[in-house]
Amino acid sequence: MITQYQRDQIEYYCKKLRLTNLASNIESVEAECHEEFLLKLLAREVESRERKRINRLIKDAGFGVIKTFDNYSLDHIDIPASIEFEDMKICDFIKRQENIICYGAEGRGKTHLATAIGVNACKQGYRVRFVNTAALVNELVDAQGKGQIRKLLREYEKIDLWIFDEWGYVPIDHQGAKLLFQIVSSCYERKSIIITTNLEFGKWNGIFMDDKLTSALIDRLIHHSHLLIFDELKESYRLTHALMNKRK
Repeated sequence: MITQYQRDQIEYYCKKLRLTNLASNIESVEAECHEEFLLKLLAREVESRERKRINRLIKDAGFGVIKTFDNYSLDHIDIPASIEFEDMKICDFIKRQENIICYGAEGRGKTHLATAIGVNACKQGYRVRFVNTAALVNELVDAQGKGQIRKLLREYEKIDLWIFDEWGYVPIDHQGAKLLFQIVSSCYERKSIIITTNLEFGKWNGIFMDDKLTSALIDRLIHHSHLLIFDELKESYRLTHALMNKRK
């Protein structure tokens, strides 16, 4: 048994060395030799730091509601031959700087799938940013008006995966469209993007109000993209699962 003085000294040194959980694990670790004891103690410290890092990445991503692949059905999704579902789950497409576009009517589970992929990406150490597209544009325009756009864009450079939710639900003025285009262009062949939208490409001009800008933006997005089409269902994905929950 260690004395109170020894415990206090251990906690002091752990704090100085920023070994946050080491002191609290000392008395619970069982080992037959000093080397095994140290190995187990360090392993717990690493595991604790990894959990905290993942939790921080998930929090910073800005997911509205955390979603996972548990009980998620693919029956209503037309997945192209260019990508496997498992490839999306393990986020290999991010390593290749590829994009995923989720297209379909509202309530088909597009946001759920995008969020689940994003959460898995965080667990693998990627920096993710989940945004409502219109809200992001407002943030960009506001930052430009305050002379802070360069600072904001530098922060955005750290992001590995962008998730643009509700893309095209609200028209964007010319200033906002140019700023959004800047984000997309900065990701081209360097980072990955997931988009959820209910608008086909041919109608995107109605979002950005500029033929040339729309054409250039689509060109950058689809060059390395996989298009997932969410088929029509008798009822929306959200409604169906809400009814399932009520039956439990």
